[in-house]
Amino acid sequence: MVKITDFPKLLGQTITLSGWVYNLRSSGSIIFFQVRDGSGFCQAIVDKSKVAEKVWSEASRVTIESSVQLTGVVSKHPKKEEYELQVTEVAVYQVAEEYPIGKKEHGPDFLLDNRHLWLRTPSQWAIQRVRNTIINATYEYLNQEGFIKIDSPILTPSACEGTTELFEINYFDWAKAYLSQSGQLYIEAAIFAHGRVFDFGPVFRAEKSKTRRHLTEFWMMDAEMAWCDFKQNMEVQEGLVSFIVKSVLVKSC
Repeated sequence: MVKITDFPKLLGQTITLSGWVYNLRSSGSIIFFQVRDGSGFCQAIVDKSKVAEKVWSEASRVTIESSVQLTGVVSKHPKKEEYELQVTEVAVYQVAEEYPIGKKEHGPDFLLDNRHLWLRTPSQWAIQRVRNTIINATYEYLNQEGFIKIDSPILTPSACEGTTELFEINYFDWAKAYLSQSGQLYIEAAIFAHGRVFDFGPVFRAEKSKTRRHLTEFWMMDAEMAWCDFKQNMEVQEGLVSFIVKSVLVKSC
């Protein structure tokens, strides 16, 4: 299956692309589709004077977030380092209903209420790609430094840190349990078996706050090492940060 990220090596070739139209505009005789296929974004151009009447009719039915299959020739943008698709055939899988997220300014409450749709926008798409790169880079660097992944439990019998409020639940009929605020205690125990360990998972804090400095739920990486002094500790931490930044610049930009 052809992906948008393959376009640079397919210049001049006729290909078929399946994706979603995340934006569109028309000048009357030309329709410009902004297409997303999961791997990236591209512009697809339908010129009324160069396609059959049936193709133009199909293209005219397309709405924002419609699912389409486009066949055409890959070309390079005349002024930008971008690649486009000069469309010759259009197949519409599904015509989407009115899409609530437009170019106008939306507040965070509205966007979060439509989170499943907001994820489709270029900004959220980029955020998820960067996040994925950071996670994979963390695993890659720590593995090459001799760390192994330890999965700490999400349900714990007590707080890891005495000052944090936790989410309390009934653990069957036995006792109270809490959503974990950190996997630190478990991986501290694991260093005596494996020397270098880390965990990466969701943690929860029940402190009520509306500031950006207090998160209720987030993902956190903890790492622990045995036989390590302060200098070695700093070298590993600085190496991890540098490796993550480099990975993001190379793979996500």
